[in-house]
Amino acid sequence: MDFMIGLWNSFLQLIHSFRFADALDITFVTYILYNAVKLVRETRAGQLVRGILVLMLVWGVSYWLQLYLMQTIISYLFQFAFIALLVIFQPEIRRALEQIGRSGISGSKTRIFGLSFASGEAELRMQQTRRAVNAVVDAAAQMSRQKTGALIVFERKTKLGDIIDTGTVVNAVPSAQIIGNIFFNKAPLHDGAMIIRDGKVYAAGCILPLTKNANISLELGTRHRAAIGISENSDAVVVVVSEETGQISVVVNGTIRRNYTRETLNSELKNLLLSESAEPSEKKQSWIPSIRRTKK
Repeated sequence: MDFMIGLWNSFLQLIHSFRFADALDITFVTYILYNAVKLVRETRAGQLVRGILVLMLVWGVSYWLQLYLMQTIISYLFQFAFIALLVIFQPEIRRALEQIGRSGISGSKTRIFGLSFASGEAELRMQQTRRAVNAVVDAAAQMSRQKTGALIVFERKTKLGDIIDTGTVVNAVPSAQIIGNIFFNKAPLHDGAMIIRDGKVYAAGCILPLTKNANISLELGTRHRAAIGISENSDAVVVVVSEETGQISVVVNGTIRRNYTRETLNSELKNLLLSESAEPSEKKQSWIPSIRRTKK
């Protein structure tokens, strides 16, 4: 009974000494731990963490059985563990930092009392992006019928300058004819990716990094793996047209969705690329159906 009373008094004392800063501190730590666990579960880092836990278990067993040689070797490994973790988890750390950077407040609009005032530059960029989307949709539908392979990357907040350097700068106004000519199977730039920046066909023939995800379906070839790889390292939206089947796919954040038609591709790209720069009325129209689909 005395133990329960003492525990209750300790709880009351903790409640009286609890501050708003403590609640804020707990919230921040919980958020960081949640995202860390999510990052580990969604990437190959989960296997590496399991390997580290196995090493710790072996160290504990060697300490208990007094296996001095094994204990010494593992102790030396743990001394350089911090540097090793930075090297091993470099792709995951980079991806997490890029996601933090992309979550910042965009400066393209000024929002006062819930009203959004787009600058002239943002309005022009929105029109250019809409024109690029229409051109890509028309070209993808045509290449799907002809079974012409294509890999088109829409650059968003994460700049792809290092990827652009691997290809040829085009800097052309997008149209279905230009996109079709670039991906024509005898054209010199057809065997790489096209980068669309600020609503223009900025570069073509670019080389993308392949995904290292071992769980990707064996049905997906190099073109699809490259699309997944660039989407894992950036916030880009990638459109893929399969050369074997003519199937249209969209890749975002390492997730691929397939079997798009002309209409569904048009709707998906506008939702992904024009939602941030759309007018309030357009935002409302595209936002409400997504909530209804989620509830359903």
